[in-house]
Amino acid sequence: MSTRPVQSIHHRVLLWAMGALVAGASLLVGISYWTLAHEMGEVFEDNLKQVALAVANHHGTYGMARTPSLAEQLPRVYEEYGKFEFVTAAWTRSGTLLNRSDPAVNLPFRSRSGLSVVNIGQERWHLYTIVLDDGIVQAAQRESERQALARETGSVLILPALVMLALLAGMLTLALRRGLAPLAIAADDITTRSARALHPIALSAHPPELHLLIGAINDLMARLGGALSLQRLFLADAAHELRTPITALRLQLQLLERASDEAQREAALTQLRAGIDRAQHLVEQLLQLSRLAPETPALSREAVDLAELVRSTVGRFSARADDKKIDLGAVTEGTPTVHADVQQLAILLNNLVDNALRHTPPGGRIDVAAQIENGRPSLSVTDSGPGISAAERERVFDRFYRGTNVSANSHTPHGSGLGLAIARAVAERHGADITLDEAPGGTGLRVSVLFPPR
Repeated sequence: MSTRPVQSIHHRVLLWAMGALVAGASLLVGISYWTLAHEMGEVFEDNLKQVALAVANHHGTYGMARTPSLAEQLPRVYEEYGKFEFVTAAWTRSGTLLNRSDPAVNLPFRSRSGLSVVNIGQERWHLYTIVLDDGIVQAAQRESERQALARETGSVLILPALVMLALLAGMLTLALRRGLAPLAIAADDITTRSARALHPIALSAHPPELHLLIGAINDLMARLGGALSLQRLFLADAAHELRTPITALRLQLQLLERASDEAQREAALTQLRAGIDRAQHLVEQLLQLSRLAPETPALSREAVDLAELVRSTVGRFSARADDKKIDLGAVTEGTPTVHADVQQLAILLNNLVDNALRHTPPGGRIDVAAQIENGRPSLSVTDSGPGISAAERERVFDRFYRGTNVSANSHTPHGSGLGLAIARAVAERHGADITLDEAPGGTGLRVSVLFPPR
């Protein structure tokens, strides 16, 4: 599927500006033509009056006995406008035609003085009538003559308008190139950046109009730099963390190959299975963490019953808890409901329960609760394990970090150090707060996730 090329800003602004100039010039010519035609109409009406007065003066001077010619009727000032066809006529008061300048034009008789518009044949005429004591005098002019002169005069304005448009277009093109030059400079400045050089662009080197755009680009580069740094750190940590279980698997495989009897072979197989489980768990957590990055797609939200989520999670881990002789139970109060991504909430709770099972000694207790605290839906996991010191409670949310209490007191193989990092990432994507506190009674750890009020 082909995509339409995006028009450059230079061409877009030039086209819009030229369109505005053409529209303005056309409007100017149109208004000038209308004004000129209106003013010329008034001049022509005055001319008709002057012609009629001249004929009336001649009629009064020479009397009825002489038939005036057109040249005698018109003042000398009108001879230069010989291309205008003025027609005159003289009548008696009773309506008898005495003479007319053009026999082919039959001016209608009017008994009242004044201006009128009449149709003679297929043409419209402007007729001016003067009623005298001893007769009536008329002067007329074709409307087409007036329009022709107006068009001729108006056409004179077109050439200057076109020249003006051409000059303005050239000046506007030059002005746009000079005015948009800072954009090209900014673009060159941006192209010099790379994944290894994401330092911000100096605002002082660019005009104020570009500060907002450059500021947004600087912010984007800062976030990109942070993401790349986090990605490099994550990859380095992941490679380091994966090296340990892979090395352990290799050693366990060698032990299996060197086993001399069935008992040694079975012990080696048991250790190999446990190593594979740990490696698989680490890979799964790495995948979960990668899917919770800020640039991942938006959440698929729906109404989630936290009490049901707690019961289903406890059901999945109950067999493992029984094997470790740990009392794992669900505590639900009311019907706490949140609008969230149910799969990500399941990942959050799975990691919290998995952490609790890893660090709670046999005979211990874990309570998984869903309730409403101070009007906010909440999830919590409380265990009777060694807990986490107050000084380390913030650091344990870092990726691959393992607390000193865990290392000293854990009765199970060490975790990956990703469980709490995953839980915080899910909580933050849902606008929830996750906190660590001592369990009631002072022994163990309580992890609480408080969601926004409903």
